[in-house]
Amino acid sequence: MNEIQADTQSIPARRLAVRVTKDAARQIRGGHPWVFNNSITSLKPAGQAGDLAVIFDENRDFMAIGLYDPDSAISIKILHHGKPAQIDEAFWTTQLAAAHNLRAGAFDPTHTTGYRCVHGENDSLPGLVLDRYANTYVLKLYSAAWFVHLEQILHSIAQVFEPQSVVLRLARGLQNPASNFLFHGEPLSDGRALIGDLPSAAVQFIENDLRFEADVVHGQKTGFFLDQRDNRARVRSLAQGSRVLDVYSCTGGFSVNAAAGAAALVHSVDISAAAIESAKRNMARNGGRPAVRACTHQVSVGDAMTVMSQMIDAGRLFDIVIVDPPSFASRQDQIDGALRAYGKLTELAVRLINPGGMLVQASCSARVTSERFIESVGDAAYRSGVQLDGISHATHAIDHPDTFPQGAYLKAIFARIVPLR
Repeated sequence: MNEIQADTQSIPARRLAVRVTKDAARQIRGGHPWVFNNSITSLKPAGQAGDLAVIFDENRDFMAIGLYDPDSAISIKILHHGKPAQIDEAFWTTQLAAAHNLRAGAFDPTHTTGYRCVHGENDSLPGLVLDRYANTYVLKLYSAAWFVHLEQILHSIAQVFEPQSVVLRLARGLQNPASNFLFHGEPLSDGRALIGDLPSAAVQFIENDLRFEADVVHGQKTGFFLDQRDNRARVRSLAQGSRVLDVYSCTGGFSVNAAAGAAALVHSVDISAAAIESAKRNMARNGGRPAVRACTHQVSVGDAMTVMSQMIDAGRLFDIVIVDPPSFASRQDQIDGALRAYGKLTELAVRLINPGGMLVQASCSARVTSERFIESVGDAAYRSGVQLDGISHATHAIDHPDTFPQGAYLKAIFARIVPLR
């Protein structure tokens, strides 16, 4: 990536004239938010990250405008389709207000104070995520094209959301280049406060009346996996009297919900000792609830497949097994390997479930379709001598809209385990 060594306010975003292939033009007219580098047939003048790419059709009429990102395979992130628009602070404010209004009334602040405010492409702000944890907001950027617009974006965030503080998180690929980009005279860095003070400890928030913490400075993603909120609530409704295994538990979102649902026992498994400690704190944080206080909470730090294999050898059995791994396929050539991994996890999980018990298995790999994921899990269960009965599918929570095919990354299944006859 090209090094950027100036303050945001000294790099004006230029407008680039862009022509694209017929197929790309068709997809743009259909509202798709991405233009790949191999779809660009003409771009003048040569641009840099954050320039505004104005896309014209074959008649030289305006089609769309987006952010130019020369170092990404997705070279243009579309911001606006249809008629020409001025991209300025008023534009950002309008886009953020629309995202805010979309979620208006979705969450009672006495019951839920942690949710996604902006979901990237699905809110017409591609490569930008804004999550709320009580009065602390986390701005996560996935493209260097946003750097030159950061000042205006922050003004608009302050106007629409009135945050107490905003913490910047950067995608892994941006963290080193970001150190060469000055914002108000200071290098951009992952975990930096852009508005207000940097939290000195994990931020506490509420989700469906349960209390959690989010490490917004060092934690995974923005500090918590908000997209599984509805699926966690569903586990809570199913957990009464159950023995529950939560694999890839991270900071215990599913574990705490199971305990709150009156599970008899919950066992959390994660490879990160820090995540397990957070899960233990989250469980204790909800100890005022009789159901949580009565639940036995066990933990294991280790590789998921290794721990599951050890549990099988030890004859452990559960009524609900939750398998929610990280993305296994960030590239197209990783899809087959991801499907094999999902299958292996299923084979292990069903051997740990009592007959009639429930498997909850999820995938957050956008490149793996729901159909292939379900097929992989079902085939693995069959190879293990069981079938999945009464499968139901779940996807994103309401604050994670999906408006284009690649935006529908999260898929989960809930299914009863029935031995083959």
